Amino acid sequence: MQITGHMLIGQSSVQGHKKAIRALNPATNEYLQPEFLGGDQQHVDRAVTLAWQAFDDYRVIDHERRAAFLETIADEILVLGDLLVERAMAETGLPKARIEGERGRTMGQLRMFASVVRMGKFLDARIDPVLPDRAPLPRADLRFQKIPLGPVAVFGASNFPLAFSVAGGDTASALAAGCPVVVKAHSAHPGTSELVGRAIQQAVKKCQMPEGVFSLLFGAGADVGGALVAHPHIKAVGFTGSRSGGVALMNIAANRPEPIPVYAEMSSINPVFMMPSKLAQDAKTMASGFVASLAMGAGQFCTNPGLVVVMDGPACEDFLQQVAEDTQALGTQTMLSPGIYQAYCEGVNGLVEHEGVTLLAQSAASEQPNQCQAHVFVTQAKTFLADKRLEGEVFGSTSLVIKCQSLDEYRQLAEHFEGQLTITIQMDNADSDAVRALLPVFERKAGRLLCNGYPTGVEVCQAMVHGGPFPATSDSRSTSVGSAAIERFLRPVCYQDFPVSLLPNSVQDDNPLMIPQLFDNKLKLV
Repeated sequence: MQITGHMLIGQSSVQGHKKAIRALNPATNEYLQPEFLGGDQQHVDRAVTLAWQAFDDYRVIDHERRAAFLETIADEILVLGDLLVERAMAETGLPKARIEGERGRTMGQLRMFASVVRMGKFLDARIDPVLPDRAPLPRADLRFQKIPLGPVAVFGASNFPLAFSVAGGDTASALAAGCPVVVKAHSAHPGTSELVGRAIQQAVKKCQMPEGVFSLLFGAGADVGGALVAHPHIKAVGFTGSRSGGVALMNIAANRPEPIPVYAEMSSINPVFMMPSKLAQDAKTMASGFVASLAMGAGQFCTNPGLVVVMDGPACEDFLQQVAEDTQALGTQTMLSPGIYQAYCEGVNGLVEHEGVTLLAQSAASEQPNQCQAHVFVTQAKTFLADKRLEGEVFGSTSLVIKCQSLDEYRQLAEHFEGQLTITIQMDNADSDAVRALLPVFERKAGRLLCNGYPTGVEVCQAMVHGGPFPATSDSRSTSVGSAAIERFLRPVCYQDFPVSLLPNSVQDDNPLMIPQLFDNKLKLV
């Protein structure tokens, strides 16, 4: 398969004519061929119109065909073979093992959502049968199911060129829900995006899906993305990226004549609370685990541990000594793009120049381009609480250790933090009472709470939550990873006193779909 630099609109390959996008290998600062010319409003209109035309047909396709379609996308991604792996490596600077692992995760997500579709539980079918003799008033026949929202705009993420991109979790969950998808590819990895887009396009053709079920657009700047969110036929948005980018899309969506939901994953510093008893018993092991998590993937994960809360004292000093040793032993890693590298350097410099912050340790430097040099800084709880500048996310292998003088300062910090994707607690049994007192605050602040682990690494499964209160995400009721992600793209509909011939299969008494139903307040399992 050849990379053409074209957008994919339905089953067509379309060349843009706006500002060119050129992928760059961040490990060498060399540009890659070909150029990708951006789209315009007409391209957006064409892609979204096709999606809208496809919607009513696609959303009623039987579950087995929809599930098979998702599995076929996974198969077609695998067929791309080394071409996809090598292009993704060239566009991101990520190592082969990471790209191959992410490819496996991407295919796994698609197959998981295929199983979700087959189970049918996502429809949340409920039946309250008619009660004509109920006093003082009879009850109507009421039946409830969830239906897809409509076409979804998905924005590819910079840090996951496969798993959070063209065929990533947002696309997989939207397609599983019955929603056509129009993807705005990330400009940092356009070649990877086109290859995956062609795999989806091929799956659409093989499975005889409506043409407009999938399209892929390119565009430099915000024009294409803004036009996509503003289009009246787009009914929801999936986004992973910066807070400024996510808020901009939220504002566009909120100011439409018909406002729509934006599910944006944006900013999180993922505090790690080192509880005193655990720290006293295991400071060096905890330190090494923390540095390993911090260094993973050059810190370019939304769950990177950007803050560590510790109790001041001898155990804290042992912890910091080991952190310093492990950090200094690290090598550098290539960051995803020059823009991300530059933003990282600016964040680090802000901490270096802060009068209340001390540099504890840094890894060795490198003469190669766009290299992430790990840093760990230290400050006092009172300093952190008094200065909003210290709360910003530094996207990369940098963390700030906050020394506390009491458990009350632990609580003050927990209350002070913005919404987070994760909060991690390192504890032993002697810390249980202190953690129990903090737990209500942690639950209010984060979507995932970890005990005696580290936040990097997000399992794709039924129980995962990858979300949290703002600014971690735009809607704390949702997740972008795990089977519950499908809920973002569904809405409930009630059918009152409908003839059986017009009822959806999901809420018929004889249950032709063989799915779980809540019938007259009792759960009926197949």
